[in-house]
Amino acid sequence: MSKLVVSSIGPASSIQDGGRFGAQRYGLTPSGAMDKLSLAAANALVGNAPLAAAIEIGPFGAAFTAKGGAVRVSLAGAPRPADIAKRPVEVNTSMTLADGETLTLGFARGASFSYLAIEGGIAGEAVFGSLSVNARAGLGSPYPRPLQAGDVLEAKSVGDVIERRIELPKPFTGPIRVVMGPQDDEFTDEMKALFLDSEWKISATSDRMGYRLEGPAIRHIHGHNIVSDGTVDGSIQVTGSGGPIVLMSDRGTSGGYPKIATVITADYGRLAQTPAGTAFRFAAVTMAEAQAELCKFTDLLRSLADRVSEVVNTDLNLDTLFSANVAGTAVSATDPATWLTVTPD
Repeated sequence: MSKLVVSSIGPASSIQDGGRFGAQRYGLTPSGAMDKLSLAAANALVGNAPLAAAIEIGPFGAAFTAKGGAVRVSLAGAPRPADIAKRPVEVNTSMTLADGETLTLGFARGASFSYLAIEGGIAGEAVFGSLSVNARAGLGSPYPRPLQAGDVLEAKSVGDVIERRIELPKPFTGPIRVVMGPQDDEFTDEMKALFLDSEWKISATSDRMGYRLEGPAIRHIHGHNIVSDGTVDGSIQVTGSGGPIVLMSDRGTSGGYPKIATVITADYGRLAQTPAGTAFRFAAVTMAEAQAELCKFTDLLRSLADRVSEVVNTDLNLDTLFSANVAGTAVSATDPATWLTVTPD
């Protein structure tokens, strides 16, 4: 059987799928991909289910080698340099590694996470219905931790050799949209306006559990302690120091800081892809607007298979090109007889 071997990989890289659900009441976090659209796009390129497990690759580089036979993979998400045996390959395409070939990925550019899907999916034993890794809890499969050099993932035999690409719509580039609350009444109107009117940056100390935001301090009316209640992906807690934290995929299932706002589902992946140090703003929307955007996002996920097309092979045979007379018949600029095709009056 073919295998994909991790030759090298940076931190913040692990196996992730759509997440594990149904057990948050027991304190089990959902985990799952930080950017589900990119995960689904990568899976669509190799014919997997939209939220099947793939390799979530953090901002740093990585390399993967096919062993025991060819392996078909696809890459989506953050733009980054990529090549197979020095042949450049593009994001949002599928590609086949021949036995012994290595796919090398450089640093992410303008985003944080890429997704490498393997044709046929990733083999592993589901934990509470998911392969997603939560390193703090020791959950996930086939490796319940971040990936390391030397890790091996099984792959199915490659079928046809037709590669594919996917055309995604241009992402929304406005502010990150939020629904205010559920504890926005713990903040004055001035503090809520400060939250929405300020420029924020994600701290370099952030991780899959939470994104710490750098910006002005947001002060509470009654202090920072509340009775712990449930959280969701995108909950924005405000700590005792006044620093907001956006809860991400490996968040706890409950928390005791007031939540000033919640990132809407349609913008969660866009926030997750925002690199540390990049400035952005929030904008408040109504619940009805958030639900409408969720419907659009769901329709987009469902349409991904229809956005896949075959790649037209444009590789050049340089030996043939060099031997061809690509200039055609030679002419002389000073001799009209060699190039004038219409007889002058």
